[in-house]
Amino acid sequence: MTDAEAEGAFRRVRWPETDGAPVCPHCGGLDAYEFRRKTALRLECRACGKEFSITSGTLFASHKLPLRGYLAAIAIFCNEVKGKSALAMSRDLGVSYKTAFVLLHKLREAMAEELKGRVVGGEGKVAEVDGGYFGGYVKPANRAEYRRDRRFAQNQNGKRKVVVIVRERGGNSVPAVFRSEKHAISFIQKRIAKGTIVNADESASWNDLHSRFEMKRINHEEAYSMDGACTNWAEEFFSRMRRAEIGHHHHIAGQYLLRYAQEASWREDNRRVGNGEQVSRLAALAMKRKPSVDFSGYWQRHNQSGSN
Repeated sequence: MTDAEAEGAFRRVRWPETDGAPVCPHCGGLDAYEFRRKTALRLECRACGKEFSITSGTLFASHKLPLRGYLAAIAIFCNEVKGKSALAMSRDLGVSYKTAFVLLHKLREAMAEELKGRVVGGEGKVAEVDGGYFGGYVKPANRAEYRRDRRFAQNQNGKRKVVVIVRERGGNSVPAVFRSEKHAISFIQKRIAKGTIVNADESASWNDLHSRFEMKRINHEEAYSMDGACTNWAEEFFSRMRRAEIGHHHHIAGQYLLRYAQEASWREDNRRVGNGEQVSRLAALAMKRKPSVDFSGYWQRHNQSGSN
């Protein structure tokens, strides 16, 4: 793809209502002229006189790579089933690991746009709730007599967090991250519509949901599915996320754990969607998203949360 073809593709994604004709992000004007600065395409609005680019005010604002590089990154990212490691992406694009790491997290931010404010279920529909713990790995001692049961809090390092997934059968899902399952009750109640039949395992953390929803519980020590109760759809999400952790990332914990969970949720919800449509949708989400909340000023240490 040439630079001109990449620019045309991004213009059509960003301004679909005008078939790629630029719309000023400052005043909404439709009359802009084009010029180039060091080969980079720039536009200036004749109405307000302000200068902008195809990516101004989007997730790719102030980009350094050519636009065709971002299209390639989106296509490669969507082509993977369970995720893409930053090291592999850096090799595919011929960029540094640091660049690939930030780019992949920006794409995860774009995916999160579809999950924002999502409510699943409804009258007569079925949703499943489950939690899976990630991070905080404690290496067992070499000698058996010095090993401790790592299921107990006193033998953990305090970094372990739970990803709670709310997933409608045959529908969409919403993940969130908490210190423990019992802290997720308020989130679950907000993200599941009234009238939904909720399936969960026998964990005592879900007992408070009985006051709001019709509940079906499954004891996994007895069966994976019984009398119509199961959490297999939720387990499918965790299967995808675990395989991404083991096979690609090797470590998906800490402050970006939610981003990895949102990526797994988006991939699971769109598993039947063709790759071409996935690429188009993700590109559109990236162009609608404002500059990154995680990485704007990250390398300059303006973003303190990112410097930990």
